[in-house]
Amino acid sequence: MTASRAVTGDPPEVSVVLPCFNERDHVELEVKRIRAALEGAGLSYELICVDDGSTDGTREALQAIAGIRTILLPRNQGSGTARRIGTQQARGRVVVWTDADLTYPNERIPELVAELDDTYDQVVGARRTEAGSYKLLRVPAKWAIRKLAAYLTSTPIPDLNSGLRVFKRSVAQPYLRLLPPGFSCVTTITLAFLSNGHPIKYVPVDYVKRAGRSKFHPFRDAYNYILQVLRMVMYFNPLRVLMPVGLTLLAATGIKLVADLIRYDLHVAGSTVLVGLAAFNIMAIALLADLVVRRTGSE
Repeated sequence: MTASRAVTGDPPEVSVVLPCFNERDHVELEVKRIRAALEGAGLSYELICVDDGSTDGTREALQAIAGIRTILLPRNQGSGTARRIGTQQARGRVVVWTDADLTYPNERIPELVAELDDTYDQVVGARRTEAGSYKLLRVPAKWAIRKLAAYLTSTPIPDLNSGLRVFKRSVAQPYLRLLPPGFSCVTTITLAFLSNGHPIKYVPVDYVKRAGRSKFHPFRDAYNYILQVLRMVMYFNPLRVLMPVGLTLLAATGIKLVADLIRYDLHVAGSTVLVGLAAFNIMAIALLADLVVRRTGSE
């Protein structure tokens, strides 16, 4: 990893982390748009551009832009890794995550920063529409994943994986180590906040078709999103995942037990015993996992 532009002076109010991967044709325009918005609002800021192993000249374009911090990763490691490293290097009280592909209204960043107050620890730009590629696949998949996450966290989630968000750096710091390397990093930071009682505010924003080629893989990334939702809730609240499964199997055991006693002249089928054992084991694992989480959290 190579970093440029030595850091001097007082910490800024806002740190913008901008991951870049093969965005040569429009990254300079995006940088100008972000800087104009922050300077127009009178906010002190730093812009950290993390080149994620680009091969199209993006890193050379970034190095030619004055007044930004650049971090050059030697190979492509995923947007999650780029965001994590950029956030770990950030000095601002507030960190902004956004994309370099012209999809998000980055001129509204100061508005989102202003919404970050004593009540909310994170503000998310919730997209009104889905304008990405593979729309027919993405929309139902994201809806299902969002509903699953909302159930598991007991919180309504208008947009689970928006790339435009601002949050308090001090609150996010303990969760940075949990960020996966890929797109599901934004899902992770959302679930980490919600699962630990950090309020999130959602502000509706417009979302347009990206400039350049999409890096989203519909099946692989959707699969990773689902795994990450389950992994994060298991990490913070395993009872929410496992206990409903155990109780469902226990109820099924009770129903089948009654049916066996009636059908087989007071005898119990082996399958009923197996289902009951599975229910007991899952509930025991849920309680043990919850004990581990609570013990870890109290240390």
